[in-house]
Amino acid sequence: MSYLKRGLSGEPVKMLQAKLGITADGSFGPGTEKAVKAFQQSNGLSADGIVGPDTFAALGMHELVLLRVGCSGKQVKKLQESLGIAADGKFGPGTKKAVVAFQASHGLDADGIAGPDTLSKMSAFAGEISDDHIAAATLPVDVVIDAPEALPPLTNADVAAATTAETAVAEAPPARSVWGTVKGWFS
Repeated sequence: MSYLKRGLSGEPVKMLQAKLGITADGSFGPGTEKAVKAFQQSNGLSADGIVGPDTFAALGMHELVLLRVGCSGKQVKKLQESLGIAADGKFGPGTKKAVVAFQASHGLDADGIAGPDTLSKMSAFAGEISDDHIAAATLPVDVVIDAPEALPPLTNADVAAATTAETAVAEAPPARSVWGTVKGWFS
């Protein structure tokens, strides 16, 4: 996932706004979109006003980077290079399989979704993702993230997996990552 765009609201939007130095009201409106486009243009990114993994990384907001099936860009290419697989910058089934294997071999939750915990263990992200980023990715239990429309299109297999995982998602741990709720919908 790891996408924020106009019309969304919540804690990740508030974190983005604070980083951009604009009013942090948690609502991604026209002012936030304008600030995002200006940042993207001044940093050589596609100035589309949509904040994805590459924009989050350029902002130094690695706590909000979440790479999964459907993502693409420089961060996915770095992930693939770190995994030693063909690096086309598109996160597909082969990349997911390699992420699952990496996570399993490093004692991580082997869900195929690369967030701060997974990325921090990869050579390509060494020095970029700190313990502070990982800690910042943890939210109190009472913070709700309700933005499934921000996710890229899913395959039928992803939808089927989400449907079968509904009961597992119902029980939340005492603390979860910013994207814990979101990735729970699809694991």
